[in-house]
Amino acid sequence: MENSLKEEAKRLQEELTGHSFRYHVLDDPVIADSEYDRLLARLVEIETQNPELSYPDSPTKRVGAPPLDAFESAAHSIPMLSLDNAFGDDDVQSFHERNIKNLDFDKIFYTAEPKLDGVAVELTYENGMLTRATTRGDGIAGEVITENVRTIKSIPLRLMETSDAVPAFLEVRGEIIITHQDFERLNKTRLGKGEAVFANPRNAAAGSLRQLDSRVTATRPLTIFVYGVGMVRGIAFETQGQLLGKLKDFGFPVNKYIQAGISIKEVLKFYNKLSRIRADLDYEIDGMVIKVDRIDMQQALGEKIKSPRWAIAYKFAAVQETSTILDIIVQVGRTGTLTPVALLEPTNVGGVIVSRATLHNADEIKRKDIRVGDRALITRAGDVIPKVVKIIESERRGNELPFEMPDRCPVCNSKVRRLEDETAIKCINVACQAQLSERIKHFVSKKGFDMDGLGKKIVDQLVNEGMISSFADLFTLDRERLAKLDRQAEKSIANLVKAIEGSKQISFPRFLFALGIDHTGENAARLLARQFDTLENLMAADKKNLENIHGMGEKTAASVVRFFTNQENEIIIRKILEAGVKIENDLFAMQIPSNHPFSAKTLVLTGTLETQNRSEAKKRLEALGAKVTSSVSAKTDFLVAGRDAGSKLAKAQNLGITILNEVEFNQMMED
Repeated sequence: MENSLKEEAKRLQEELTGHSFRYHVLDDPVIADSEYDRLLARLVEIETQNPELSYPDSPTKRVGAPPLDAFESAAHSIPMLSLDNAFGDDDVQSFHERNIKNLDFDKIFYTAEPKLDGVAVELTYENGMLTRATTRGDGIAGEVITENVRTIKSIPLRLMETSDAVPAFLEVRGEIIITHQDFERLNKTRLGKGEAVFANPRNAAAGSLRQLDSRVTATRPLTIFVYGVGMVRGIAFETQGQLLGKLKDFGFPVNKYIQAGISIKEVLKFYNKLSRIRADLDYEIDGMVIKVDRIDMQQALGEKIKSPRWAIAYKFAAVQETSTILDIIVQVGRTGTLTPVALLEPTNVGGVIVSRATLHNADEIKRKDIRVGDRALITRAGDVIPKVVKIIESERRGNELPFEMPDRCPVCNSKVRRLEDETAIKCINVACQAQLSERIKHFVSKKGFDMDGLGKKIVDQLVNEGMISSFADLFTLDRERLAKLDRQAEKSIANLVKAIEGSKQISFPRFLFALGIDHTGENAARLLARQFDTLENLMAADKKNLENIHGMGEKTAASVVRFFTNQENEIIIRKILEAGVKIENDLFAMQIPSNHPFSAKTLVLTGTLETQNRSEAKKRLEALGAKVTSSVSAKTDFLVAGRDAGSKLAKAQNLGITILNEVEFNQMMED
């Protein structure tokens, strides 16, 4: 055997052990998951071909990292094994064919479930009571975190009674996570307190579970999805699907996207569906777990050293990679906000070549100490917006350059300023060309005036050629002026003129949204249109009037007053109306009854509604003056619970919020 192969194996073993320690123990990874998987695959290849290089302490023999010394350690009754990975349909098909061969049975069905990117835990119940909770640790033993887990409201302290007797002993396994929405709120709170923010939801969940003081854990928005069991006494399951159904009956959250008892063909089809909806989920998933559905078949297939033969993880393409920051530039948005952007060495992140990543603001750059020339971990938030997660300081060479935000606008060279109580640095020159282009694009967008055909390139041409200098100029464009644009056919010009003319009749909320007032999105625009019957009345309102609107924030109120008291804005609005724009307040026309039970109330819709979909119910409620939110809080007035209502129902019950079934909801709607 060549010494170089022996040295490579030793180096990989040391590197992987170090990376595993940083990931599982320190929660401070310095390489992407995909890079770790590649290194591990190479080591497996070497050790398979050269068994004498496979040592007992090799990472290929270990499931994870050892428990932290700060916590008591406890052994798992049945090891919490890791899963082999599949990276393509062929790997899954091979897994299926191995099962057929080993079982000598060709009709094998599976359970497929989202692979959550959280922290694996085991919950022990004796006679229905939670007695212990442990982390996965190294798979053989984990850290005892019982008191921390008790603070998580989605975890039952006592199993719910069902038609079957509560088992004498039950170990439930699941994944503790933090949703995207809760993660953003958590980081915002920490930033406000001057505390370090978390890099991602998984690290936040892991750090929260490892708090020695459970009172700290109680302040963190942790939740759980369960997916299996360890040791069980007093109850039996025939299939994985039946097992999950029983866990749900006992009061555990079970992911709604799990599909049980499906063929291998349906498994692959479901994987494609998960890939499509992944960005819309409120939590991180990094693939799909495929399990043989029948429990007796699972037992017959058995386990290998570090993974079961009856399950496999079909991973998604990586959404985190490392890259080099080549430069940092500054862009100017429609509200004048200066946003620093990192220019990257082109890198494939989740199947997309990424060459830019947002750095958000000057505070973010300072907090992460981002410099030109740094190696950085890059992610695509929701597989859409690339951003820098962290800098890999260990790879610094000493020639990296610190970055300072400019004191002048990079487009118009005007002085910039930082508004009080805001992180944003802004160009306050209303004539700034960059702002004008972005404001016009917002104005003509589908949620605004919806001028079909007036795309980004045409808007840029109109601004650059000096053909428009405000919103009002759009309505004076005619065939003759549009014909001066580059590469515009006669038919395209005719369609543009028709779209502009057709946009002149607009609802009040869409008109307000189109104006692009700071902090005023669709919901705020609807609130304003609902409160004021005419544009004139809104323009005459003061800050106090606006702050008294249910759901209207102080920043939004100040921005609206600032916008309408600006003389230049008043002139532009007058010109828009003189051009023939008609504003219809369809919300006001409904004559919303102020004494309706849902008027000025906050509601949350959860579960499946039988007589209408949730989108329709939301529209009906908003027409009655209600506010519909996606999360339950102390400010929620009603929770409407449809079929298969989940954790939101439990949270509402804990908070003492009024809960309505669909029949009660419809009766009150007609009140």
